[in-house]
Amino acid sequence: MTTTHIPNVTLTTQANVYFDGKCVSHGFQLADGTRKSVGVVLPATLTFNTGAPEIMECVAGACDYKLAGSNEWLRSGPGERFSIPGNSSFEIRVTDSYHYICHFG
Repeated sequence: MTTTHIPNVTLTTQANVYFDGKCVSHGFQLADGTRKSVGVVLPATLTFNTGAPEIMECVAGACDYKLAGSNEWLRSGPGERFSIPGNSSFEIRVTDSYHYICHFG
């Protein structure tokens, strides 16, 4: 099921802009202190590094992704998620746009 609404959050209003605007996100925090971000990746092939483990949830659009150490591109569409270990990286390939929620932890 795709997340469509997140109640009771503290939102960071300044956007995080990466890769010359090809990825734009806003961070927010839930009442229990959990950190997340919501954003969009525009058409591109990009490499992201992780500090903490992350779960990428597709809200709209789609992407192909490849985890560090793998040669296999996998697809993620609306309502689907993929996990990235901490202190790792992943490549993401987007042909239209990929709207996401990033769950940190």
